[in-house]
Amino acid sequence: MTTEQTAPTGGSAPPERKPAEQTTPTKRSYLGWGLLALAIVILGLIAANARRGAVSPRIANPNVTGAPRPVDVLFGFDHWLEVIHIGTIILMVVVITIWVRMFRRNPKDPVLIMGFMTTVIVWQDPIMNWSPFAVYNPQLWHWPEDWPLVSLSPTVEPFVVIGYVLFYLGPYFPAVAILRRLQAARSPESFVWKHPLICLASFILVIGFIFDMILEVSLVRTGMYIYSQAIPFGTIFAGTTYQFPLLWESLSVTFVMIPAGVLIYRDDSGRTVAEKLAQRARIFPKRPFVGMVIVMAVIMNISYFIYGGWFMAIKWSDQATSVACPWPYPEAKVYDPQGFYEKNGAEGPYSVGIWSEWMSGQPNGRPDVEFASTSDRCGVAK
Repeated sequence: MTTEQTAPTGGSAPPERKPAEQTTPTKRSYLGWGLLALAIVILGLIAANARRGAVSPRIANPNVTGAPRPVDVLFGFDHWLEVIHIGTIILMVVVITIWVRMFRRNPKDPVLIMGFMTTVIVWQDPIMNWSPFAVYNPQLWHWPEDWPLVSLSPTVEPFVVIGYVLFYLGPYFPAVAILRRLQAARSPESFVWKHPLICLASFILVIGFIFDMILEVSLVRTGMYIYSQAIPFGTIFAGTTYQFPLLWESLSVTFVMIPAGVLIYRDDSGRTVAEKLAQRARIFPKRPFVGMVIVMAVIMNISYFIYGGWFMAIKWSDQATSVACPWPYPEAKVYDPQGFYEKNGAEGPYSVGIWSEWMSGQPNGRPDVEFASTSDRCGVAK
């Protein structure tokens, strides 16, 4: 996106434009309480369908009872999942409360709408777990494993991903604060005034990369999930259970973070980039708010698909040869759609998952594996 802005005099931050149409306080109140009720219903639906453990025969290892763990997690603390579950509940209460309060004050706030968009893209999450070999701990609270979309995940689709709003939108706030501070200290002829979107995107790229690295390395070390396969180059702790494809993952998540931040940036007229794009594309020209919402929805979903496409290309290349050993979830079948675990001596049973043929660049499905006697780091030699 190359939308630029004309700097206002004085170097001050551009004023916020009040929405052209304001919903009456009473109507906002009803809508706010209605949204809160809807959120409670959704949480109730989640609770009613909650599972824990490898329940479905699709992923369950019939040879294992319980959930033994062959590796230690961060600090040797065995209750990280309970911490994550409690944190998810608290997070949801906080996010819903903030969202409802913001909605009652201004239901057309672009930040509010983008927060909603970065939450609802979670519908794609099973695809985005399948694409980068992201295997979640079956002991997490999760949806039933055999639901059609959910079953794309290599093991389970957990509830914790509903907190994506903080993950994908979070880096925008420090990035825009840095941009505003730089603009305030420089003349209107400076680069930060003439090219604010380039600067904002660059700041989000750096902040998002670091944020993702710290967050994901920590979560992988707690045993929440693993990247079962990764390209050795650019991967830290490669070959261990807690390998993390730093270059590939922490860079690609910014493909979603950057448009999330750029689209809600306001120029000196008070209009967001999303509004201006909707105007240029003549999307509901007489209803700019509706046009903005549509632009946000389309671009955010496309951005998330680009993230998945990035990893799909890696999957097709067969270069993700570094497997996370030992396999940390014995109660679940080893997710091995390309046979690399078996090549490295990991004992089955194996799971190929959904989309293991042409979608994975393997028209004939999982290849026949000949055990390589020189590589037995994942199990007992055959």
